[in-house]
Amino acid sequence: MSTILDLVRPEILALSPYVPAIWNRGSIRLSANEIPWAPPSDDDSFADLNFYPEPRPTELTAALARHYGVASKRLMVTRGSSDGIDLLLRCFCRPGQDEIVICPPTFSMYSVYADIQGAVTREVPLIEASSFGIDHEGIAAAWNSQSKLLFICSPNNPVGNRVPTDELHALCDTIGDSGIVVIDGAYTEFAAVDPTAELLDSHDNVVVLRTLSKAFGLAGIRCGSLLASEEIVEVMNRVLPPFCFPTPCQDTALKYLATADQLLFSEGIEQLRTEREKMTAELSTLPDVQQVWSSEANFILARVTDANAFTAKALAGGVSIRDFSRAPFTPGCVRITIGTPEQNKQLIDVLIKTEMR
Repeated sequence: MSTILDLVRPEILALSPYVPAIWNRGSIRLSANEIPWAPPSDDDSFADLNFYPEPRPTELTAALARHYGVASKRLMVTRGSSDGIDLLLRCFCRPGQDEIVICPPTFSMYSVYADIQGAVTREVPLIEASSFGIDHEGIAAAWNSQSKLLFICSPNNPVGNRVPTDELHALCDTIGDSGIVVIDGAYTEFAAVDPTAELLDSHDNVVVLRTLSKAFGLAGIRCGSLLASEEIVEVMNRVLPPFCFPTPCQDTALKYLATADQLLFSEGIEQLRTEREKMTAELSTLPDVQQVWSSEANFILARVTDANAFTAKALAGGVSIRDFSRAPFTPGCVRITIGTPEQNKQLIDVLIKTEMR
């Protein structure tokens, strides 16, 4: 009977990971060729930065596992969720042989990391007529003996739509033990449903990527999580280098996970959701806007008559938005991130004033 480890590159399974110097908290460390004093500073902000961090951030792993509701052995801390994408490609895709399947329009880094690894990318476009829904029959038809990873972004970037949980279960069942379904959940906190624990409890062939960059507002520390079966996490750890998550980033993440005011956090998310719906309604009234798609992320995708002129109008009013009109599956589209009520009003006011001239 095949197991999920049969999908891993043989050379990764045979890999002997680097064994770092023994890391004992509180002992005198003369084992890792570190300098014995901290860099000069007027305060204690540089304390312990002369030492390498733990080979793996065990305290942060435990804190994130509690936050996402999984066992610590089922979570690996990554340098942003993009790091998880890269590691998956390196562990499961043999250069020049294996393939991934993506569903554009979607996050472009899936294909970028595939190109770097020398893996083939097969595209099964989302169905625009069905509000950019998943083409289940197309995925089943595209999947073959070289396919290893199916990437599903939900809520999807740049559209903002969420794939219903029952469809995610169906995809995991369709792929079965022939591959891994990777759910990129970077924007999950902004959605109505979080299927992370349910998917992990139901399927061995699913990986969920999460991040503190979006809803937590900690993009600067590049802290992500890869959640999967213990077997997959163990394999991922073979490839990740030691000491790779910086001490200041660990300290910041632990501080926010430990002290975050959950009520304040929930209020912030709810405000963004409210602003998202308000922006969707207001954009829909503008003559230049042809269509606005419903979103469960912290951004909106809209099709406009002239994307270049539309983004130029916004920029002239001091607001930067993203032009997606040149991408093959989003012609004429722009993506607008939800800001504060004041920032959102400034954008709408600029666009309205421009229309009135």
